Amino acid sequence: MMNIKDIIKVNKLEKSVLEGTFGIEKEGIRVDDNQKLALTDHPELLGDRSYHPYIQTDFSEAQLELVTPPEHSLKETFKWLNALNDVMQRSVKSDEYIWPFSMPACLPETEQIPIVRVRDQKEVAYREKLAEKYGKKKQLISGIHYNFSFSEQFVKKVFDHQTEYDSIKEVKNELHLKLARNFLRYQWILTYLYGAAPFAHHSFFEQDKEETPLTKPVRSVRNSSMGYHNSTDVIVRYDEVAHYVTDIEQLVAEGILSEEREFYGAARLRGNAKKIDQLNHTGIEYVEFRLFDLNPYSKLGITNEQARFIHLFSILMIWIEDSKAKEAIKEGTERNEQTASEDPFAKPAYYQEGMKLLKEMRAIANELKVDSEYFEVINQAVEALEDPSQTLAGRLTQQIDSIDQYLKVGRKLGTQYKQEANEKPYLLNGFEGMEMSSQLLLFDALQKGITVEVLDESDQFLKLQYKNHEEYVKNANMTAKDTYISHWIMENKTVTKKILKSKGFNVPDGEEFQSLEAAKAAYYKFKNRSVVVKPKSTNYGLGISIFKNSPQEEDFKEALEIAFKEDTAILVEEFATGTEYRFFILDGKVKAVLRRVPANVKGNGSQTVRELIEQKNMDPLRGTNHRAPLEKIQFGNVEALTLKEQGYTFDSVPESGEIVYLRENSNISTGGDSIDYTDKMHSSYKELASRMAVPLGVKVTGIDLIIPDYTKPSTPEDPGYTVIEANFNPAMHMHAFVTEGKGRRLTRDILEMLFPELY
Repeated sequence: MMNIKDIIKVNKLEKSVLEGTFGIEKEGIRVDDNQKLALTDHPELLGDRSYHPYIQTDFSEAQLELVTPPEHSLKETFKWLNALNDVMQRSVKSDEYIWPFSMPACLPETEQIPIVRVRDQKEVAYREKLAEKYGKKKQLISGIHYNFSFSEQFVKKVFDHQTEYDSIKEVKNELHLKLARNFLRYQWILTYLYGAAPFAHHSFFEQDKEETPLTKPVRSVRNSSMGYHNSTDVIVRYDEVAHYVTDIEQLVAEGILSEEREFYGAARLRGNAKKIDQLNHTGIEYVEFRLFDLNPYSKLGITNEQARFIHLFSILMIWIEDSKAKEAIKEGTERNEQTASEDPFAKPAYYQEGMKLLKEMRAIANELKVDSEYFEVINQAVEALEDPSQTLAGRLTQQIDSIDQYLKVGRKLGTQYKQEANEKPYLLNGFEGMEMSSQLLLFDALQKGITVEVLDESDQFLKLQYKNHEEYVKNANMTAKDTYISHWIMENKTVTKKILKSKGFNVPDGEEFQSLEAAKAAYYKFKNRSVVVKPKSTNYGLGISIFKNSPQEEDFKEALEIAFKEDTAILVEEFATGTEYRFFILDGKVKAVLRRVPANVKGNGSQTVRELIEQKNMDPLRGTNHRAPLEKIQFGNVEALTLKEQGYTFDSVPESGEIVYLRENSNISTGGDSIDYTDKMHSSYKELASRMAVPLGVKVTGIDLIIPDYTKPSTPEDPGYTVIEANFNPAMHMHAFVTEGKGRRLTRDILEMLFPELY
């Protein structure tokens, strides 16, 4: 047998052994406001379970299951778990929430508990067999599955430094078999530390089966004899993959198990195919640890600290010696059940063995030179072994003294986690560093069940896939549906104007300048006109100054300097009178119209402009760097210049009710307000905006029109509009969460354009 410990130490594989692939599956039942099992259908906002890779149901229609994709670090795994939790919490009905405990809340009569309602009748029939065999109520016990495998690089390095096995597959199998064997032998300490099911509601127990409710708390009902387990005649060997496969197949053949997946071992060997016999051919891909209760103190059911401890525990399991004998696994199962049934405040029966394991774990941590976070979780485990009140079961038992209190705590935590997930619906936890439109698209894709790969988070680059259909998306709406040249047409505002003018659309007169000196020298052309000064090729309203009245030469030159900071060429155009509206065009149709009100504050007669800005910026919908629906108002040169034109400074005190503007341009990205006009806008302007997208050759664009009267139809004799620009990659978040009116979830329209087969 390989001595893994020596191979690691002699060949300096300390860093390599820490590498691995991680995944987490989280189950949880939906309940209503009265802590009763939800009898409603699976949330309709979620994509079909026949293909959804991330959100499924387990036994019951009310039992949701989150499945993270495999990742190479716990940090990435928790990003996905956070994101999927947000999707789940925001998808359930308003009068339902996710019960935070492993043991269910109030259960109805057995016949009322809904089995999954899916089209695949094989799935329904399988669960009906389970219900008949184990009872429906036991099926509703929920938990965490922790999936882990050592990295391919580590396995290969171990193979290179051993002589016992002839293939990498054999080495990988032996590593993960040893991991599983020792996990099963020493699982009790994990139940001691993280068992979090000391109570069960009386409705869980079935009197017709002579089950009696608990009279006192235990560490984990789920892991005790009252939990959900195979019968005692289900014995599976872990000495070789072939024996593991043969034993499970034999149990199915004898009718002890209805299907292979009915084997509920605390450590399951998983391959890359559903059929268990494929393990003989492909080998073990990872081990699925099914031991863990939901941690009710975490919205995710598991904490980063727990996950780190389990990771280091997994390394310990291949570091120490083991026995391939079935008796060792049987002993581990018995010790785990005994530990689960102990009083939460009692020291464990196997305290000495636990201390020995933790001492060895600390020694390994020193050998591997792990991060300080790993030492912290070891120290916490040692303290909890000495003081049972610090375990999860101990903490819960201190907080809860009755079943009524159990229900109250469950409701408080469950509703709290739902509220937290809904506080900022424009953010996706785990990926909150991305631009907001990208977060919204990612959320909608996860909700629909489209497989997502984040290719480059900082560059907002995603790969989306449904079956064999793949699409690449950058910045939430830049896709293969648009041509390369359309991007450059819209980036160059001069070219945009020329193309639109050639097709008969109304554009403002103006002039382009390549140098600051030439622009300053042309002041005489514009000194008696209302003008707009803006960069030639930027989005987001950067560098724009608007002079509704004739500009003073000093102010005009300052505006030129501001514009040239954003681009190497600028435009000076006539100012069009009217209100600016953003038309969002997708695939030839106007999907949203937004009126953007320039950054402003409303005076109250006592506060300065500066104080009013600071107060307005406290709105939770306002943020920075396009990471919130509205942007904070800035205190920059453009704002100061705009105030000066109105006769104000930042220290002025406006009269009560007076509106003071900080910007002339109405971009949301410079602090403006947003008002939805999609249903109000006259249809003639929507038709015009749609037609403008055609010569630009673009599927997705944001077209800005100045319209004096949006209720008055546009006619050839009186167009009633001026088109000022077309934008590639138009922001979508500002349409989703508006200051006033109906929000428009345009990211869903993007997905429908990309994957029409799903809609």
